Amino acid sequence: MTETTECADVGPPDTLLWEQIAQGDHAAFTELFERHAEAVWNYAYRLTASWSQAEDLLSATFLTAWRTRGGARLVRDSALPWLYTVTANLARTEWRASRRALRLVSRLTPQHERDHADEVAARTDAQRRLAAVVAAIAKLPPSEREIAQLCLLGEMPAADAATLLGIAESSVRARVSRTRARLRDLTPEDTP
Repeated sequence: MTETTECADVGPPDTLLWEQIAQGDHAAFTELFERHAEAVWNYAYRLTASWSQAEDLLSATFLTAWRTRGGARLVRDSALPWLYTVTANLARTEWRASRRALRLVSRLTPQHERDHADEVAARTDAQRRLAAVVAAIAKLPPSEREIAQLCLLGEMPAADAATLLGIAESSVRARVSRTRARLRDLTPEDTP
C-alpha cells in the first residue's frame, strides 16, 4: 500500500475537506495537498517525462483546486480523479504552448543549423504520442475514460480503483482490458 493510500485512510474524507476548503479553510487544503500531492506529481511526471514540468503541473493543479474551491464536484467522494483531470488538462495546454513555441523557433532558426535535433525530435515525438493517447482517451465512454485516467495514466492499482469506484476488482480489470483494446484501435500504430 502506498503512502498516499495510507494517508487517505487517516483523517476526514476528501468530501469533508472539499467542503471546508470551499469555506476558505487553509488547513483542510493543506491536508488535501499532503494526501494527494505525491500521486498528482507522479501522474504529471508520467504525462510529461519531466521532473520540472511535473513540479509545475503539481503547483498549477493545486492552485486551480484552490481557485475553484466549491465550484467543482468530486467523483465518488475522492478529489484524486478531479485532480488527475485538471493535471491532464494543464499538461495538454502546456504541450500545445510548447508545440507553438517549437514551430515559431523552427521558423526563426536558419534551416541549416540543427541544435539539439535528436532531443527536440524525441520530445516532439513523445508529445505527439501523448497527444494521440489523450485525444483517444477523450473519445472513450465516461466509464472507460475514468478507468484510463485512473489505472492506465494514473497507474492506480485495480484494487484501489475498485474501492474508489465502488465496483468489484474483477470489473476494474475487465474495464482496463477493454479500454486498452479500444485505445489500440483509436491510436495510430506507432503510438505505444
